[in-house]
Amino acid sequence: MYILGISAFYHDSSACLLKNGHVVCAIEEERLTRKKHDNSFPKKSIEFCLNQEQILISQVDLIVYYEKPFLKFDRILTTIKRNIPFGFNFFKDSINTWVKSKLWIPQTIKNELNYNGEIIFCEHHESHASGAFYTSSFNEAAIVTIDGVGEKATITIARGQDNRVEMIKEQHYPNSFGLLYSAFTQYCGFKVNSGEYKLMGLSPYGKPIFKDLILSQLVTISDDAVLTLNMKYFSFENGKSTINEHFCKLFGMPVRQEQEPFTQFYFDIANSIQSISDDYLVTLATYAKKIVDSDNLCLSGGVALNCKSNGFLLQKKIFKNIWIQPSPGDGGTSIGAAYVGWYHYFKKERVLISDNLQNQVYLGSSYSDKQIVEILEKNQIVYQKVTRQDLVKRAAFNLSNKKIIGWFQGKMEFGPRALGNRSILASPLYEDMKEYLNSKIKLREGFRPFAPVILEEKVGDWFDTDINSKCMLFTFNSSKKQIIPSCIHEDNSARVQTISKEDNALFYELIAEFEKITQTPILINTSFNVRGEPIVESPFDALYCFFSTEIDTLILGNFIIEKEYNKALPTLFKTKRNYEKD
Repeated sequence: MYILGISAFYHDSSACLLKNGHVVCAIEEERLTRKKHDNSFPKKSIEFCLNQEQILISQVDLIVYYEKPFLKFDRILTTIKRNIPFGFNFFKDSINTWVKSKLWIPQTIKNELNYNGEIIFCEHHESHASGAFYTSSFNEAAIVTIDGVGEKATITIARGQDNRVEMIKEQHYPNSFGLLYSAFTQYCGFKVNSGEYKLMGLSPYGKPIFKDLILSQLVTISDDAVLTLNMKYFSFENGKSTINEHFCKLFGMPVRQEQEPFTQFYFDIANSIQSISDDYLVTLATYAKKIVDSDNLCLSGGVALNCKSNGFLLQKKIFKNIWIQPSPGDGGTSIGAAYVGWYHYFKKERVLISDNLQNQVYLGSSYSDKQIVEILEKNQIVYQKVTRQDLVKRAAFNLSNKKIIGWFQGKMEFGPRALGNRSILASPLYEDMKEYLNSKIKLREGFRPFAPVILEEKVGDWFDTDINSKCMLFTFNSSKKQIIPSCIHEDNSARVQTISKEDNALFYELIAEFEKITQTPILINTSFNVRGEPIVESPFDALYCFFSTEIDTLILGNFIIEKEYNKALPTLFKTKRNYEKD
């Protein structure tokens, strides 16, 4: 039995294919269209899933869409009515999109895919919660979802039990922690729904001196985690901007423009809202524990990507076990939607799965040696094919000599993190490596940190934790900044990835070989892309990124391409790609 889950028309569209209750493939549309956060109907993603499994759309038994459009449209109409006459421009701008496409999802699916089978809808937060619970190894758990807004819900608590996810508590729009955090994202000069992780990265440079002001004027939070925004300071209901002039007057400074340098003021603003995020997640988790009474917690929604708050929650030991879906944002809702079809609609018996990266993350496209060679030969690229052992030794040697490697292996990761198959790798031992990677490779802001990947069994020797953190969704402190300065952030924390042989044997072998040379079982692991570009999907994407940056070595499968032997830029890679800055 095949079930297709679809997420579309807001941001990070994606598709997931379930076969007899198991995810066989999942991919975000942005990887195939090369448009970051692509929100279009994920036709390319769906085609990929069908081709991967070698089936026709007629063989799909059920399609599940990740939310209920009419409920969302009802919320939008209510919002417009509440803000008359100020909501008119928002109404005018959005009504055409809704009337033309967003209200007619079944017809869109049928027309785009030539599909005549059954289509059902689940609620947005049901998709999030199901994606978190059914990818966990828990038979029962409390489930917390926090994002901007779904149809109406912004924060939910659910109970997962066997093959059922039951919603228990909901908070509704406009009272949204996700939108509150996005307001400060905009205030600090970053793009809403894209730059929230930058705000998190900015926070360690400041102090929480505005925390009390925010809690007294902008938001109130009760002991049972009820959050209420003071809408005097926000304008997202009018569709123009997240914040308004009252917001800026409260803090005495204008919105920072992207080209402007950061001042201590914006560092302190970022730290203040991050501190509130940390505290709120603890309050919400404490309340969830009280009403669900479980030792297990599942987290989902875009706010669950805030690894700093996740790390803070972990330290509090409210729950014995915490699981965060590797793609907790809207991209991951296609997986949740597919599971709703399997467990809620067809009422199948629950089958627990492991948290191995092969099951959870490596769900995308892969390329054969033949396909890689074809593009290398076509573009007259000088390359060398090597054995697995030589590949590992050469790569580790290059890394130990301060070279940067583009690493392209196996199946592409699903979700926002590169976890060893579409990665840029570097040594963490050099103090200037962070600045070099930001300016010459990633082409992004200099304050942004890089994550370490470490052999799973060595994590306790380098960070203040002994747990596995396979998907870079928690931060941990380290006392080793003097040894690995380029992957420890300003506050001595890092967004750690642990890796085992079972998760990714080749990646594990590379880090182990690097340890033999340097006595350090750690590499910098950052996504294989430049600012504004989706993570590379194909060998062509990898080659383009390689030739347009200062990456020294590109490793595509078993093939090594050295920049020093490819001085003449192939014609195919001379065309300038302009990515919209995130």
